[in-house]
Amino acid sequence: MESKDSLAPGDLVGVSLPGGPRIGVILALRSNRVEIRLGDNQRSTALPRRDIQRLAPLAADWPPTRLPQTWNQPPWSLSEAALTAALPRTRELAEAWLLLSEASSEGPVSLAGLVELIGDQADPAQLAACWRWLEGDQTLFRWRQGHLQARPLSELRPLRHQRRLHQLDLQARQRWSETLRRRQPIDTSQLAAEQQEDLQLLRCWASGDSSTPLPDPLSRLLQDCRCQPEPGAIRHLLADLGLWERHHLPSLEATTWQQGFSAALLAEAEGLCAQADGDRPGDEHRQDRTGHRVVTIDDEDTREIDDGLSLERLEGDRCRLWIHIADPGRLVAAGSPLDAEAYRRASTLYLARGTLPMFPPALAHGPMSLRAGRRCAAWSLWVELDGEGQVLADGLERTWIRPAYRLSYADADALLELAPPQERDLLTIAELLGRREEWRQRRGALRLEDPEGRFRARRPPAAAGPGPGFPASSGAMAAAGEAPGGSDPAVADPSDDSPGSEADSDPAALRAELEVTEPSPARRMVAEAMVLAGALVAERGRRQGLVLPYRSQPICTLPSSTELGALPPGPVRHAAIKRCLSRGQVGTSAAPHFSLGLDAYVQATSPIRRYGDLVVQRQLQCLLEGTPPLGEADMAALLQDLEAPLRQGIQIQRDDQRHWLQVWFEQQPRHPLDGLFLRWLRADQQLGLVWIEEICQSLPCSCPGRCEPGHRLLVRAVEVDALRDRLHLEATT
Repeated sequence: MESKDSLAPGDLVGVSLPGGPRIGVILALRSNRVEIRLGDNQRSTALPRRDIQRLAPLAADWPPTRLPQTWNQPPWSLSEAALTAALPRTRELAEAWLLLSEASSEGPVSLAGLVELIGDQADPAQLAACWRWLEGDQTLFRWRQGHLQARPLSELRPLRHQRRLHQLDLQARQRWSETLRRRQPIDTSQLAAEQQEDLQLLRCWASGDSSTPLPDPLSRLLQDCRCQPEPGAIRHLLADLGLWERHHLPSLEATTWQQGFSAALLAEAEGLCAQADGDRPGDEHRQDRTGHRVVTIDDEDTREIDDGLSLERLEGDRCRLWIHIADPGRLVAAGSPLDAEAYRRASTLYLARGTLPMFPPALAHGPMSLRAGRRCAAWSLWVELDGEGQVLADGLERTWIRPAYRLSYADADALLELAPPQERDLLTIAELLGRREEWRQRRGALRLEDPEGRFRARRPPAAAGPGPGFPASSGAMAAAGEAPGGSDPAVADPSDDSPGSEADSDPAALRAELEVTEPSPARRMVAEAMVLAGALVAERGRRQGLVLPYRSQPICTLPSSTELGALPPGPVRHAAIKRCLSRGQVGTSAAPHFSLGLDAYVQATSPIRRYGDLVVQRQLQCLLEGTPPLGEADMAALLQDLEAPLRQGIQIQRDDQRHWLQVWFEQQPRHPLDGLFLRWLRADQQLGLVWIEEICQSLPCSCPGRCEPGHRLLVRAVEVDALRDRLHLEATT
């Protein structure tokens, strides 16, 4: 190898670069840098002189006016094909190694010396080909600073073994890369441990956990698959590989709801079901109210029936309204394993594909529920109202009841409309609760009733079975940010359609079905009964100094009647009011609730589905039995513990509805939808909130400038990808 100091324009040289060894021609020398053109590239590159290795000098008598500019010009006349042809055969190189190893005592050999053993050292093609081979992944020679030395056999064997392992690993990575590029379902049991680790890390990323960085080999694999290293793209890849269920919620991953109930908890639930008809502690103190004609009103597919209504007629045309609440505490003791699991969950989740209950279904849908024709344990509140809807007298008992019959909301609406004589009690109940609602409205309670659209997942018609139901919020409860205890029914049993169930043979074939719940007299009646029950319990707690999870809402300043009157009634006007409302609060002492028009309020009517309601019942039990209830500090700690799972559950349900909204848009023709502009979310980005009439939901949309509340718009989905959690709506006038 010639000295770097003797470099001259026109010389054939080699350069080792990160992408591999390259051969080129010197164009000019500039101090410590050399201008060089590599291969047949038309652009030159300036490199440090120390990085240049001369392979062959330009002949001294070569005309300076004809200096080669690239390697394919005379006198070099090289090309990739010429270099490939000039490279000695493997056998010839091995023979050269054998000769040089026998002469190892004579010291290192130059590149020209190696070429002389094999062919013609004056041939620039052979020099360049051998230099490139030495710079490559060869094991026969040590190659340093332009000199080579044959490796001893003792060193060569482990090197070749290591090289073979590397080649096998490279081949495995190539096969793995090809498997991923095909994007076809794979059998993970046939994969190597490293490949399964790759998939596990990808699943973490798909679930939104990117705390562990992707290693370089895996990043290159994703690049080969044209998959961006971000959750949405990785979910697409895993779904194509059959390793990610297309409707799986990342926020549900590894949560207590996804894990389900353990075998021990299910066995405990079955044992309690078997004991439900026997005597339990406290049963001897229950009042027998089985003679009451109790009616339960829920959606048709409700399984957790936790409230019922009855009417008691007294002397002198007086009426006593009874609100009966299920008593799950009769079976599940505080601190038991089932109670601890309910505490961890904090609430039941209602998802498009089914319900994830707080208690095992055998209990929640069985002896805990107020089932028609069965003797049921209950907490029963009674109340007498005056002509204005104000409470005259009230009471609280632990009772036995026997619900007479069950109505759907549609059935109850029909009875209220037709008013048959045999349903006189139901009509009186509706009248009493209507009077109570008017009393609250005179105290400032808000009634914000709009149709509510929700999505459920349905199997194709040929495979359709029982499906889930959904909660329907009343206007007052929606304004307060509450869910009415008697109007958010449970959904389907996990054996039907619950997330993770084997019932969905082809989850990708599920369709998003829109269901719109319209405000109705029956829903309003039940919701008002639940608000009344919460007010009665709160007032009792306040009078007795009982610590409860009181819910409150600060006083808010609403738009003036003139401002509201200028807005269209319905969603537009309600949006203007809701924008002014403060967030509800939960504390250990009673405080007013602005949008409900109450001085004190607790949620107390869904103990099968909300752990906080079960805590209320246990505090009331202490009050009745004269035992010490939870104090303020203990209740505050309990509420703090419940906050995280409650917030997580709310987020999962929101994510679920957002996903199925996106699926619905994917499955619909891209026709425009009618909308009403509600308000600006970010006016500088032209992002507004629009009420979309077909689906009865308010959604963010890109809107034209200068939109005002009530403007009619046409809304189109310009981008939708449920796996990437992406939906972009654009509104036009």
